[in-house]
Formats: sequence, structure tokens, C-alpha cells
Amino acid sequence: MAPENSPTQGAVDLISNLRELNGSFAAREQKVADFVSAHLEEISNMTIAELAGAVGVSTPTVVRFCRSMGCDGFREFKLRLAQNLAVSLQYLAPSQREVPEGGAGAVDQVLGALYATVNVMRQQLVPERLDAAAAALAAAGQIVVAGVGGGSTMVAQEAANRMFRLGIPAVSISDSYLLQMRAATLVKGDVLLLVSASGAADEIVSAAAIAGGYGATVVAITRPGSRLAQEATVAIEADLPEDPDILKPTASRYAHLVIVDALAMSVAQARTEATTENLRRIRASLTAYHGRTGPQPLGD
Repeated sequence: MAPENSPTQGAVDLISNLRELNGSFAAREQKVADFVSAHLEEISNMTIAELAGAVGVSTPTVVRFCRSMGCDGFREFKLRLAQNLAVSLQYLAPSQREVPEGGAGAVDQVLGALYATVNVMRQQLVPERLDAAAAALAAAGQIVVAGVGGGSTMVAQEAANRMFRLGIPAVSISDSYLLQMRAATLVKGDVLLLVSASGAADEIVSAAAIAGGYGATVVAITRPGSRLAQEATVAIEADLPEDPDILKPTASRYAHLVIVDALAMSVAQARTEATTENLRRIRASLTAYHGRTGPQPLGD
């Protein structure tokens, strides 16, 4: 019998399920579970007969184990386990990581990753594309900025924050359905600015196609040759490495923020009169709000 708390059919994270159910399998199935746990990378190359022989159980026992794990049989179990391992091994296997001495050491590690990533990005940027993107943004009737996922969403929010202060209506969106809707309202003269490290997110690529179909300019900050890059009117491309240490924050978002700041500064310089007046109004409103008149960032 399968354990009462066995996962439902189609379970995705077999490694977590294996740990959760450990000790609750029937005796012979537990032997299979123990062997699988100790030989995760080898299972994909084994037949059901080889696994049964290695464990010392019958092939029906292996099938029952697979079903207890939420799979139809051994073939599906192997496939799901292989998919799971493809993204999980770097988290399961021990790795050599720098251990900083106190907070300063952590700061140095983050700065090291930042410098390395930004330097790689700088070598890849095409100035003409930056100029084209800045020109489109400076002339935009409205700007919709979008990103999905933690890093891209944060960068998109900051891009909208930068642009609205320059006197251009700008909003940031991370909801996939709302993004499709907003993309469909854009017209010629509007800009959809999309941020995606992979350039493969379906909702982002779809929004680019929708907005472009209605004549809007699609500016993408993304990976070279990605689906998004191919769909964009102007693609600002950079293939950014990630640190192999999984405990370090993603450094690519710093590079994307540099691009956003460069675009914002270029737009501000192209709209000097309007930008200066808008920033003056913002500073005046903040001073009236909190009473401080000394030098300070504009709402950063």
C-alpha cells in the first residue's frame, strides 16, 4: 500500500517528496527509497530490472515505489527525477564557497560580483541601440515597463520610477494578465520597456508581440538572440554570467539597473527643459511635505 501521505499524481519535486515520505514506505519500498536517495544521479541510466537487482527487490516493488511517489511507473519516475536534478544538483552538492569574516567580507563578495558583471555588460553594449532606445523613450506618449520574477520586477519598478519623474507617464507591471491588457492599449508613439534576463518568459514575449503589432516601440533589456530580443524593436543585449555560488544574490540585476540609469539620464538630457521643471516641482513638493531644504535625492 502507498503511504497515506503520498504525493498526488503528477508531483513535481520528487526530491522533496522522497525526503518527506522517508520512513513511511512499506519495508521493501523503503529499500528502494534508500537506494534512490543515495544514487540520485545514477537512476536515469538504470533499467527497472537493474534498479530492482541493485536493491534486492522485485520489479513490481519498484513500480509500487514509483506510484507511491506520484508517478505512473518507473519510466515517468526517471523522467521527472532527471528534470528535478537538472535544476537541483547545484543546491544538493557541496561546493567550495568563500566564507566572509563578518559583514565587510560579504560586502566585498557582492561588490566583486557586481564589478565583474557590469564590466562584462559594458563590453557587450551597442551604443547605437542605447541611443535608439533613449530617443524612443524621450518621445514617448507613455511608457509601460514590465518584468517578471524577482530581479526583473525590481528593475522594471525602478525604471518606471525614473521615467515618471522626467515628465513622461510611466507605470510598472508584473501581473501577466494585466501586462497583456496594457500592451494591447499601446499605440504608435508609446513605448513598452521590457526587462528579462532570459528573454524566454512567455508573458513578456507575448506582450512584446501584442504591443509591436499595434505600432508601439518595444525596447527590451535582455539576453542576446533570445525570443524577446527577436521580438523587440530595439534590443539592448547582454549575456551576463552568474556567480557559481548559489548563495550570492543575482548580480545581473545591477547591470540592468546601470542600463536603466543610463537610459534615464539620456532621456533627461534630451528633455532638459521639461525635465528640469518636473524635478523642480518634485523637490518643491517634497520640501513642502517634510520641510527640509538641503541637498537630497529626489524620492530615491
